[in-house]
Amino acid sequence: MDKGEALIVTAQRSIAILGGTGDLGSGLAKRWLAAGHAVVIGSRSADKARAFAVDLGNGARGDDMAGAARSADIVVVAVPFASHEATLREIRDAVQGKIVVDAVVPLVPPKVSVVQLPAEGSAAQAAQALLGDGVKVVSAFHNVGASKLHAGGRADCDVLVFGNDKEARDVVIALADDVASRGVDGGVLANSAAAEALTSVLIGINRRYKVPGAGIRITGLS
Repeated sequence: MDKGEALIVTAQRSIAILGGTGDLGSGLAKRWLAAGHAVVIGSRSADKARAFAVDLGNGARGDDMAGAARSADIVVVAVPFASHEATLREIRDAVQGKIVVDAVVPLVPPKVSVVQLPAEGSAAQAAQALLGDGVKVVSAFHNVGASKLHAGGRADCDVLVFGNDKEARDVVIALADDVASRGVDGGVLANSAAAEALTSVLIGINRRYKVPGAGIRITGLS
């Protein structure tokens, strides 16, 4: 699948963003709405999600977590790590046969600038194990600063995309192209550990250099 084909595929699908009222989720929602995608905001409170969707405009809709997951073709999980497992259990039945994009980073306060990966190897691998083989889990958007997404236009950084299914990775790479400089194929899901760990490194860089959203750029690509 080339970039053009992937863009056509994603343009015909809807995207549920679970945790869509948070900084990262709402930033992704704004960029995908601007690119013409249909977006459903998922929150633990359906009323909160619907009110937030009204504020976003551009045809955004809102629902509770399971309702949003059921209504979309692609489901993005952008909740805090502490809510990761509970959210996945809540939506497990609703996402069978779908692509689930896991954007969760295993941050454990108060030491969020210290790498602390889960026993499964990464949050994405934990998601795949919990959701089962009927779901194509793709890992992405860990290293995109939410402030960049809210600033307007595409974020000036690359997005590493991981997953065991190549076609599913291609779909998410096309979505990444809509919100950042480009999506980059990072290979199998196990490699997500690198991007998840890098998030803690970037948080530390933000603090030490007093910048709002350090990101990454892969050099040497055409």
